[in-house]
Amino acid sequence: MVWIYLFAAGILEVVWAYAMKLSEGFTRPWPTTITIAAMIASFSLLSIAMRSLPLGTAYAIWTGIGAVGAFLVGIAVLGEELTLMRVLGVALITSGLVVLKL
Repeated sequence: MVWIYLFAAGILEVVWAYAMKLSEGFTRPWPTTITIAAMIASFSLLSIAMRSLPLGTAYAIWTGIGAVGAFLVGIAVLGEELTLMRVLGVALITSGLVVLKL
């Protein structure tokens, strides 16, 4: 169950990052509200996961899910550029997460 909490926390990190982008510097009320709510939920789930998981593992996986997820949202939704170097960077992040899990 702890891994589900951690995964959900990571997904919520992607949500708040995307909503923050849409908030245009916290000038738009709804994206700002979503950002804050998703941050609170993400941190809460992360703190629950950290009751059982080591700090380094939980935090690295949480930020990794957020980084890779934000990368994918940027490509798929925001039309950001997909380059070989960016893909390589995400592959390195993902391989690091797999090693931490093992």
